[in-house]
Amino acid sequence: MSGEVPGRRRDAARSRELLLTAASELFGERGFDRTTIRDIGRRAGVDPTLIARYFGSKTLLYVAALEAEAGDVAFADLYEDERLREVFDRADRRGPVPLLQVAVQPLSEPAAQEAARAALHTRLVEPLRRRFVREGADRPGLRAELVAAAMAGVLLGRHSGAFDELADADPGELIELLRGTLLSEDQPGRPLRPA
Repeated sequence: MSGEVPGRRRDAARSRELLLTAASELFGERGFDRTTIRDIGRRAGVDPTLIARYFGSKTLLYVAALEAEAGDVAFADLYEDERLREVFDRADRRGPVPLLQVAVQPLSEPAAQEAARAALHTRLVEPLRRRFVREGADRPGLRAELVAAAMAGVLLGRHSGAFDELADADPGELIELLRGTLLSEDQPGRPLRPA
């Protein structure tokens, strides 16, 4: 009997890893909303009901995929061109994911809410806060949250169906417009000064 438990643990760990890998791939290809639990299980070659056992829900699996993807990476702030383009590319590829949704509406699962909130702060808010502290800006935490909330709104607005021009605009054009308003660099510590 003791020989069976390690085998089961290995199988459980392997199934969890397969589900996490499949979910990461599918969320990246199709976005959160267009990826089903059944699709994830099929891609992983694992019973999709195991998602509930190992992760709790599709949303928590998404958060686990985000955490695995991030690893020990220190995220650049939104003032860095490459980081801003990456954020737009990901949002356009993955759609309105829980990480962005949590900025405007609480998720129904408390554990998913807290995990997505933590990921949002780690990826978008905290790098900006550190920048504002370095620049000597007043209320760096509030400024960072304001910029991150505005960015989440822009990114969600591109997929909401409510803003035609925003949805159709080239990401490069939007980035330039954002640089002139929300991310104005001519005033250190004053990112919200209109151009």
